[in-house]
Amino acid sequence: MHATSTRRLSRLSAVLALAAALAACGQGPAKAPEGEAHEAAASEFERGPHRGRLLRDGDFALEITLYEDGPAPLFRLYAFKNDKPVDPKGVQVSIALTRLGPKVDRFTLTPEADYLTSPAIVSEPHSFDVSVAATYEGKAHKWAYSSYEGRTTITADAARAGGVTTEKAGSAVLGETLPINGRVEIIPEGQSDVIARYPGRVVSLSGELGQRVRRGQVLARVESSESLQTYSVTAPISGVIVKKNVTTGGMTGNEPILVVADPTKLHAEFFLYPRDAERVRVGQRVEVVSLAGDHRLTSTVEAVLPTADLTNQTLIAHVHLTNPGEAWRPGLGVKGVVSVGTTSAPLAVRTKAIQPFRDFEVVYAKVGNTYEVRMLEIGRRTPEWTEVLGGLEPGTEYVVDGAFLIRADIDKSGASHDH
Repeated sequence: MHATSTRRLSRLSAVLALAAALAACGQGPAKAPEGEAHEAAASEFERGPHRGRLLRDGDFALEITLYEDGPAPLFRLYAFKNDKPVDPKGVQVSIALTRLGPKVDRFTLTPEADYLTSPAIVSEPHSFDVSVAATYEGKAHKWAYSSYEGRTTITADAARAGGVTTEKAGSAVLGETLPINGRVEIIPEGQSDVIARYPGRVVSLSGELGQRVRRGQVLARVESSESLQTYSVTAPISGVIVKKNVTTGGMTGNEPILVVADPTKLHAEFFLYPRDAERVRVGQRVEVVSLAGDHRLTSTVEAVLPTADLTNQTLIAHVHLTNPGEAWRPGLGVKGVVSVGTTSAPLAVRTKAIQPFRDFEVVYAKVGNTYEVRMLEIGRRTPEWTEVLGGLEPGTEYVVDGAFLIRADIDKSGASHDH
Protein backbone atom coordinates (compact mmCIF):
# COMPACT_ATOMS: atom_id res chain seq x y z
CA MET A 1 0.00 0.00 0.00
CA HIS A 2 2.96 2.29 0.71
CA ALA A 3 5.31 1.03 -2.01
CA THR A 4 6.92 3.67 -4.14
CA SER A 5 9.13 3.67 -7.17
CA THR A 6 11.35 5.94 -9.13
CA ARG A 7 8.21 7.49 -10.55
CA ARG A 8 7.13 8.51 -7.04
CA LEU A 9 10.44 10.30 -6.44
CA SER A 10 10.07 11.99 -9.80
CA ARG A 11 6.56 13.08 -8.90
CA LEU A 12 7.87 14.38 -5.55
CA SER A 13 10.54 16.42 -7.35
CA ALA A 14 7.92 17.75 -9.74
CA VAL A 15 5.65 18.78 -6.86
CA LEU A 16 8.50 20.56 -5.08
CA ALA A 17 9.49 22.33 -8.30
CA LEU A 18 5.89 23.37 -8.89
CA ALA A 19 5.58 24.66 -5.33
CA ALA A 20 8.76 26.71 -5.79
CA ALA A 21 7.47 28.13 -9.07
CA LEU A 22 4.15 29.11 -7.50
CA ALA A 23 5.91 30.72 -4.57
CA ALA A 24 8.03 32.75 -6.97
CA CYS A 25 4.82 34.04 -8.57
CA GLY A 26 3.43 35.08 -5.18
CA GLN A 27 1.13 32.07 -4.93
CA GLY A 28 1.20 29.11 -2.57
CA PRO A 29 0.46 25.51 -3.50
CA ALA A 30 -3.17 24.50 -3.24
CA LYS A 31 -3.90 22.82 0.11
CA ALA A 32 -5.94 19.68 0.41
CA PRO A 33 -9.07 20.02 2.53
CA GLU A 34 -8.29 19.50 6.19
CA GLY A 35 -8.65 15.87 7.24
CA GLU A 36 -8.86 14.59 3.68
CA ALA A 37 -5.83 12.29 4.03
CA HIS A 38 -7.16 10.83 7.28
CA GLU A 39 -10.59 10.25 5.80
CA ALA A 40 -9.06 8.47 2.81
CA ALA A 41 -7.16 6.13 5.12
CA ALA A 42 -10.24 5.54 7.26
CA SER A 43 -12.34 4.59 4.23
CA GLU A 44 -10.04 1.69 3.39
CA PHE A 45 -11.69 -0.57 5.97
CA GLU A 46 -14.94 -0.78 7.90
CA ARG A 47 -14.89 0.67 11.38
CA GLY A 48 -16.72 -0.57 14.43
CA PRO A 49 -18.47 1.37 17.21
CA HIS A 50 -15.11 1.93 18.99
CA ARG A 51 -13.55 3.35 15.79
CA GLY A 52 -11.41 0.22 15.35
CA ARG A 53 -10.97 -2.05 12.33
CA LEU A 54 -14.00 -4.35 11.93
CA LEU A 55 -13.32 -7.88 10.68
CA ARG A 56 -16.36 -9.88 9.51
CA ASP A 57 -16.86 -13.57 8.82
CA GLY A 58 -20.51 -14.45 8.28
CA ASP A 59 -22.56 -13.29 11.26
CA PHE A 60 -19.47 -13.07 13.53
CA ALA A 61 -17.25 -10.00 13.72
CA LEU A 62 -14.25 -8.72 15.68
CA GLU A 63 -13.38 -5.06 16.17
CA ILE A 64 -9.65 -4.54 16.72
CA THR A 65 -8.48 -1.39 18.48
CA LEU A 66 -5.12 -0.33 19.81
CA TYR A 67 -5.61 1.27 23.21
CA GLU A 68 -2.93 3.94 23.69
CA ASP A 69 -4.33 6.02 26.54
CA GLY A 70 -2.62 3.93 29.21
CA PRO A 71 1.07 3.60 30.09
CA ALA A 72 1.65 1.28 27.09
CA PRO A 73 -0.29 0.44 23.90
CA LEU A 74 -2.39 -2.75 24.16
CA PHE A 75 -4.83 -4.51 21.87
CA ARG A 76 -8.51 -4.33 22.78
CA LEU A 77 -10.89 -6.53 20.82
CA TYR A 78 -14.67 -6.42 20.85
CA ALA A 79 -16.71 -9.41 19.59
CA PHE A 80 -20.10 -9.23 17.86
CA LYS A 81 -22.66 -11.65 16.48
CA ASN A 82 -25.25 -10.23 14.13
CA ASP A 83 -23.79 -6.82 15.05
CA LYS A 84 -24.63 -7.31 18.75
CA PRO A 85 -21.91 -7.51 21.45
CA VAL A 86 -21.11 -10.95 22.81
CA ASP A 87 -19.50 -11.98 26.09
CA PRO A 88 -15.70 -11.95 25.55
CA LYS A 89 -15.36 -14.94 27.89
CA GLY A 90 -16.80 -17.14 25.16
CA VAL A 91 -14.29 -16.02 22.52
CA GLN A 92 -10.72 -17.26 22.02
CA VAL A 93 -8.47 -14.99 19.98
CA SER A 94 -4.79 -15.03 19.00
CA ILE A 95 -2.91 -12.43 16.94
CA ALA A 96 0.39 -12.73 15.06
CA LEU A 97 2.20 -9.57 13.94
CA THR A 98 4.83 -10.12 11.26
CA ARG A 99 7.21 -7.19 11.25
CA LEU A 100 9.74 -6.05 8.68
CA GLY A 101 12.81 -8.18 9.16
CA PRO A 102 10.95 -10.47 9.67
CA LYS A 103 10.10 -10.78 13.34
CA VAL A 104 6.81 -12.20 14.63
CA ASP A 105 5.07 -10.98 17.80
CA ARG A 106 2.37 -13.33 19.07
CA PHE A 107 -0.47 -12.50 21.44
CA THR A 108 -3.14 -14.65 23.09
CA LEU A 109 -5.87 -12.34 24.28
CA THR A 110 -7.69 -12.59 27.59
CA PRO A 111 -11.18 -11.34 28.51
CA GLU A 112 -11.50 -8.20 30.58
CA ALA A 113 -14.73 -6.23 31.15
CA ASP A 114 -16.52 -6.17 27.77
CA TYR A 115 -13.44 -6.74 25.61
CA LEU A 116 -10.40 -8.98 25.14
CA THR A 117 -6.96 -7.51 25.80
CA SER A 118 -3.36 -8.42 25.04
CA PRO A 119 -1.21 -9.29 28.06
CA ALA A 120 1.90 -7.74 26.45
CA ILE A 121 2.38 -4.29 24.94
CA VAL A 122 2.31 -3.69 21.20
CA SER A 123 5.71 -2.13 20.63
CA GLU A 124 6.47 0.65 18.15
CA PRO A 125 6.43 0.98 15.26
CA HIS A 126 2.85 -0.16 14.77
CA SER A 127 3.68 -1.44 11.31
CA PHE A 128 3.08 -5.11 10.52
CA ASP A 129 1.19 -7.79 8.61
CA VAL A 130 -1.58 -8.98 10.91
CA SER A 131 -3.01 -12.51 11.23
CA VAL A 132 -6.02 -12.99 13.49
CA ALA A 133 -7.49 -16.34 14.54
CA ALA A 134 -10.71 -16.54 16.59
CA THR A 135 -12.99 -19.30 17.82
CA TYR A 136 -16.58 -18.69 18.90
CA GLU A 137 -19.27 -21.28 19.55
CA GLY A 138 -17.00 -23.97 18.15
CA LYS A 139 -16.46 -22.22 14.82
CA ALA A 140 -13.03 -20.96 13.68
CA HIS A 141 -12.52 -17.60 11.96
CA LYS A 142 -9.36 -16.22 10.36
CA TRP A 143 -8.38 -12.88 8.90
CA ALA A 144 -5.18 -11.33 7.53
CA TYR A 145 -4.43 -7.73 6.59
CA SER A 146 -1.57 -5.21 6.48
CA SER A 147 -1.29 -2.21 8.77
CA TYR A 148 1.78 -0.13 7.97
CA GLU A 149 3.10 3.17 9.25
CA GLY A 150 6.38 4.92 8.58
CA ARG A 151 7.19 2.46 5.80
CA THR A 152 8.00 2.92 2.14
CA THR A 153 9.76 1.08 -0.67
CA ILE A 154 12.26 2.77 -2.96
CA THR A 155 14.23 1.10 -5.74
CA ALA A 156 18.00 0.81 -5.36
CA ASP A 157 18.55 3.10 -8.36
CA ALA A 158 16.26 5.77 -6.93
CA ALA A 159 17.96 5.56 -3.53
CA ARG A 160 21.40 5.97 -5.11
CA ALA A 161 20.17 8.92 -7.16
CA GLY A 162 18.86 10.51 -3.95
CA GLY A 163 22.19 10.13 -2.18
CA VAL A 164 20.89 7.56 0.34
CA THR A 165 23.65 5.78 2.29
CA THR A 166 23.35 3.24 5.09
CA GLU A 167 25.35 1.74 7.95
CA LYS A 168 24.81 -1.08 10.43
CA ALA A 169 24.06 -0.07 14.00
CA GLY A 170 26.67 -1.16 16.50
CA SER A 171 29.00 0.02 19.22
CA ALA A 172 30.75 3.39 19.04
CA VAL A 173 33.10 5.58 21.02
CA LEU A 174 31.38 8.78 22.15
CA GLY A 175 33.51 11.82 22.73
CA GLU A 176 32.45 13.76 25.83
CA THR A 177 32.57 17.51 25.29
CA LEU A 178 32.16 20.60 27.44
CA PRO A 179 30.98 24.00 26.11
CA ILE A 180 33.01 26.95 27.38
CA ASN A 181 33.04 30.71 26.78
CA GLY A 182 35.85 33.24 26.73
CA ARG A 183 37.57 36.00 24.83
CA VAL A 184 40.58 36.57 22.60
CA GLU A 185 43.63 38.13 24.26
CA ILE A 186 47.23 38.85 23.30
CA ILE A 187 49.64 36.44 24.94
CA PRO A 188 52.00 37.97 27.55
CA GLU A 189 54.97 37.53 25.19
CA GLY A 190 53.09 39.43 22.49
CA GLN A 191 52.90 42.72 24.40
CA SER A 192 55.66 45.00 25.72
CA ASP A 193 55.99 48.38 27.41
CA VAL A 194 58.20 51.06 25.83
CA ILE A 195 60.01 52.49 28.85
CA ALA A 196 62.58 55.27 29.15
CA ARG A 197 65.76 54.04 30.87
CA TYR A 198 66.15 57.29 32.82
CA PRO A 199 63.46 59.79 33.89
CA GLY A 200 63.35 62.97 31.87
CA ARG A 201 61.56 65.12 29.34
CA VAL A 202 60.32 63.72 26.01
CA VAL A 203 62.07 65.73 23.33
CA SER A 204 60.42 63.96 20.39
CA LEU A 205 57.87 61.19 19.95
CA SER A 206 57.34 59.51 16.58
CA GLY A 207 55.03 56.69 17.65
CA GLU A 208 51.27 57.12 17.17
CA LEU A 209 48.35 54.93 18.20
CA GLY A 210 47.70 52.17 15.67
CA GLN A 211 51.10 52.61 14.03
CA ARG A 212 52.96 49.45 13.07
CA VAL A 213 56.55 49.42 14.27
CA ARG A 214 59.46 47.01 14.04
CA ARG A 215 61.78 45.89 16.79
CA GLY A 216 64.62 48.38 17.32
CA GLN A 217 62.81 51.26 15.63
CA VAL A 218 63.34 54.61 17.40
CA LEU A 219 60.03 55.78 18.83
CA ALA A 220 61.11 58.63 21.14
CA ARG A 221 64.03 60.76 22.30
CA VAL A 222 64.32 61.67 25.97
CA GLU A 223 66.50 64.24 27.74
CA SER A 224 67.71 62.76 31.06
CA SER A 225 66.83 64.89 34.07
CA GLU A 226 70.16 64.02 35.73
CA SER A 227 72.74 64.13 32.93
CA LEU A 228 70.79 66.35 30.54
CA GLN A 229 71.96 63.94 27.87
CA THR A 230 69.50 62.99 25.14
CA TYR A 231 69.07 59.28 24.37
CA SER A 232 66.85 57.21 22.05
CA VAL A 233 64.03 54.90 23.11
CA THR A 234 63.37 51.98 20.72
CA ALA A 235 60.60 49.43 20.21
CA PRO A 236 61.36 46.23 22.17
CA ILE A 237 59.23 44.08 19.82
CA SER A 238 57.54 44.39 16.45
CA GLY A 239 53.83 45.10 16.52
CA VAL A 240 51.25 47.88 16.76
CA ILE A 241 51.19 50.77 19.23
CA VAL A 242 48.08 50.17 21.34
CA LYS A 243 48.61 52.66 24.16
CA LYS A 244 50.20 56.11 24.43
CA ASN A 245 50.76 57.60 27.90
CA VAL A 246 53.07 60.59 27.20
CA THR A 247 53.19 63.37 24.58
CA THR A 248 56.12 65.46 23.33
CA GLY A 249 57.32 67.74 26.10
CA GLY A 250 55.93 65.55 28.82
CA MET A 251 57.94 63.94 31.57
CA THR A 252 58.64 60.23 31.81
CA GLY A 253 59.05 58.25 34.97
CA ASN A 254 58.05 54.73 35.86
CA GLU A 255 55.04 54.76 33.51
CA PRO A 256 55.57 53.38 29.98
CA ILE A 257 55.77 55.93 27.20
CA LEU A 258 54.01 53.56 24.79
CA VAL A 259 52.69 49.99 24.72
CA VAL A 260 53.37 47.82 21.68
CA ALA A 261 51.43 44.62 20.98
CA ASP A 262 51.79 41.95 18.30
CA PRO A 263 48.20 41.17 17.10
CA THR A 264 49.31 37.84 15.62
CA LYS A 265 50.33 36.37 18.98
CA LEU A 266 46.95 35.50 20.42
CA HIS A 267 45.29 33.00 22.67
CA ALA A 268 41.76 32.51 23.92
CA GLU A 269 41.11 32.82 27.63
CA PHE A 270 38.20 30.56 28.60
CA PHE A 271 36.37 30.83 31.91
CA LEU A 272 35.94 27.60 33.84
CA TYR A 273 33.45 27.23 36.67
CA PRO A 274 34.58 25.04 39.58
CA ARG A 275 32.35 22.12 38.55
CA ASP A 276 33.98 22.08 35.10
CA ALA A 277 37.57 23.00 35.96
CA GLU A 278 38.46 19.51 37.18
CA ARG A 279 37.49 18.03 33.79
CA VAL A 280 39.70 20.33 31.71
CA ARG A 281 43.34 19.31 31.29
CA VAL A 282 46.37 20.59 29.40
CA GLY A 283 46.57 19.00 25.96
CA GLN A 284 42.83 18.43 25.47
CA ARG A 285 41.44 19.27 22.04
CA VAL A 286 39.35 22.46 21.73
CA GLU A 287 37.28 23.76 18.85
CA VAL A 288 37.20 27.55 19.00
CA VAL A 289 34.32 29.35 17.26
CA SER A 290 33.66 33.07 16.80
CA LEU A 291 30.43 34.35 18.33
CA ALA A 292 28.95 34.84 14.87
CA GLY A 293 29.92 31.28 13.97
CA ASP A 294 31.70 32.42 10.80
CA HIS A 295 35.19 31.37 11.85
CA ARG A 296 36.50 28.33 13.68
CA LEU A 297 39.78 26.61 14.37
CA THR A 298 41.04 23.65 16.35
CA SER A 299 43.70 23.89 19.04
CA THR A 300 44.59 22.47 22.46
CA VAL A 301 44.53 23.62 26.07
CA GLU A 302 48.02 24.99 26.79
CA ALA A 303 47.51 26.01 30.43
CA VAL A 304 44.96 26.11 33.23
CA LEU A 305 45.78 28.86 35.71
CA PRO A 306 45.68 27.61 39.32
CA THR A 307 44.10 30.72 40.86
CA ALA A 308 40.39 31.60 40.74
CA ASP A 309 38.84 35.01 40.20
CA LEU A 310 37.64 36.30 43.57
CA THR A 311 34.51 37.88 42.08
CA ASN A 312 33.02 35.09 39.97
CA GLN A 313 35.07 32.12 41.22
CA THR A 314 36.16 31.09 37.74
CA LEU A 315 39.50 29.72 36.61
CA ILE A 316 41.16 30.57 33.30
CA ALA A 317 42.19 28.09 30.59
CA HIS A 318 44.52 29.32 27.86
CA VAL A 319 44.07 27.98 24.33
CA HIS A 320 46.63 28.95 21.70
CA LEU A 321 45.17 30.36 18.48
CA THR A 322 47.22 28.96 15.62
CA ASN A 323 47.43 31.16 12.50
CA PRO A 324 44.61 33.39 13.75
CA GLY A 325 44.50 35.93 10.91
CA GLU A 326 42.39 39.07 11.00
CA ALA A 327 39.20 37.21 11.94
CA TRP A 328 40.39 36.97 15.56
CA ARG A 329 40.97 40.24 17.34
CA PRO A 330 41.90 40.91 20.97
CA GLY A 331 38.87 41.49 23.16
CA LEU A 332 36.38 39.64 20.95
CA GLY A 333 34.22 36.98 22.61
CA VAL A 334 34.55 33.36 21.52
CA LYS A 335 32.89 30.02 22.22
CA GLY A 336 34.66 26.75 22.63
CA VAL A 337 33.97 23.03 22.85
CA VAL A 338 36.61 21.07 24.71
CA SER A 339 36.93 17.28 24.42
CA VAL A 340 37.10 16.12 28.03
CA GLY A 341 37.04 12.35 27.49
CA THR A 342 35.59 9.38 25.66
CA THR A 343 33.20 6.60 26.62
CA SER A 344 31.99 3.57 24.72
CA ALA A 345 28.35 2.93 23.87
CA PRO A 346 27.23 -0.67 23.19
CA LEU A 347 24.78 0.60 20.55
CA ALA A 348 24.84 3.93 18.75
CA VAL A 349 23.79 5.58 15.48
CA ARG A 350 25.09 8.57 13.58
CA THR A 351 23.49 11.70 15.03
CA LYS A 352 22.81 13.12 11.57
CA ALA A 353 20.70 10.05 10.76
CA ILE A 354 18.07 10.87 13.40
CA GLN A 355 14.80 12.33 12.11
CA PRO A 356 11.53 13.44 13.79
CA PHE A 357 8.46 11.23 13.36
CA ARG A 358 5.28 12.03 15.30
CA ASP A 359 6.48 12.52 18.89
CA PHE A 360 9.53 10.32 18.40
CA GLU A 361 13.11 10.57 17.27
CA VAL A 362 13.73 7.83 14.72
CA VAL A 363 16.09 6.33 12.21
CA TYR A 364 14.96 4.51 9.08
CA ALA A 365 15.79 0.80 9.02
CA LYS A 366 16.46 -0.73 5.61
CA VAL A 367 15.45 -4.27 4.66
CA GLY A 368 15.95 -4.92 0.95
CA ASN A 369 14.39 -1.93 -0.79
CA THR A 370 11.97 -1.24 2.08
CA TYR A 371 12.54 1.45 4.69
CA GLU A 372 10.71 1.76 8.01
CA VAL A 373 10.93 3.93 11.12
CA ARG A 374 12.55 2.73 14.31
CA MET A 375 11.54 4.74 17.38
CA LEU A 376 14.60 5.30 19.53
CA GLU A 377 15.15 5.52 23.25
CA ILE A 378 18.12 7.85 23.32
CA GLY A 379 20.99 8.15 25.80
CA ARG A 380 24.10 10.29 25.45
CA ARG A 381 24.45 12.44 22.36
CA THR A 382 27.45 13.99 20.63
CA PRO A 383 27.64 15.81 17.31
CA GLU A 384 28.81 12.57 15.65
CA TRP A 385 27.17 9.72 17.61
CA THR A 386 24.00 9.15 19.65
CA GLU A 387 23.68 6.29 22.10
CA VAL A 388 20.63 4.06 21.61
CA LEU A 389 19.09 2.52 24.74
CA GLY A 390 16.13 0.88 23.03
CA GLY A 391 14.03 0.63 19.87
CA LEU A 392 16.76 -0.68 17.57
CA GLU A 393 18.41 -4.08 17.26
CA PRO A 394 22.22 -4.28 16.96
CA GLY A 395 23.25 -4.95 13.38
CA THR A 396 20.21 -3.19 11.89
CA GLU A 397 21.01 -1.46 8.61
CA TYR A 398 19.81 2.14 8.85
CA VAL A 399 19.85 5.25 6.67
CA VAL A 400 22.62 7.76 7.41
CA ASP A 401 22.61 10.21 4.48
CA GLY A 402 19.41 11.04 2.66
CA ALA A 403 17.14 10.21 5.62
CA PHE A 404 15.09 13.33 4.91
CA LEU A 405 14.27 11.91 1.44
CA ILE A 406 12.89 8.74 3.04
CA ARG A 407 10.88 10.85 5.43
CA ALA A 408 9.48 12.96 2.57
CA ASP A 409 8.49 9.85 0.63
CA ILE A 410 6.72 8.39 3.67
CA ASP A 411 4.90 11.66 4.27
CA LYS A 412 3.84 11.77 0.62
CA SER A 413 2.58 8.18 0.70
CA GLY A 414 0.15 9.11 3.50
CA ALA A 415 1.30 6.40 5.95
CA SER A 416 -0.81 7.12 9.02
CA HIS A 417 -0.94 5.98 12.59
CA ASP A 418 -4.27 4.26 11.97
CA HIS A 419 -5.16 0.81 13.18
